[in-house]
Amino acid sequence: MSAILKDPLLQLKKLREDDLDAIMAVELRCYQHPWTAGIFRDSLRVGYSCWGCFLGQQLLGYGIMSVAAGEAHLLNICVDPRYRGQGLARRLIQRLISQARERDADTLFLEVRVSNRVAQGLYGSLGFNEIGQRRGYYPASGGREDAILFAKVL
Repeated sequence: MSAILKDPLLQLKKLREDDLDAIMAVELRCYQHPWTAGIFRDSLRVGYSCWGCFLGQQLLGYGIMSVAAGEAHLLNICVDPRYRGQGLARRLIQRLISQARERDADTLFLEVRVSNRVAQGLYGSLGFNEIGQRRGYYPASGGREDAILFAKVL
């Protein structure tokens, strides 16, 4: 287990609108085509399950998930590049899986870039199965990139 996961200051907390600046700082460090602050604000306002991984007051990563009609959809999972590979994404996803179950979802879906092999390995290790592809789903510097669609029965 990573030392950061044992740190007593590490907490998973519900995100709030006050966290938007920190969320955007992480988002902009991670993605060439980031979400906007408005998308995050809307996610918080409509009641999506929005969780952050904090070390003290510092946001290290976050996950955003919608739940409706018995299905959950992991919309965004992100860990600051300086803290990747330490189990934070796994911990965030496990929290979101618990939240999906509490909200009576029977399946959790997500998309991942075809090129993101590390994330695909993580999802597989958490019991997600590949169920399809979405052509041209993600913006990319050379045009569009396909997504692999994963699902986990809860």
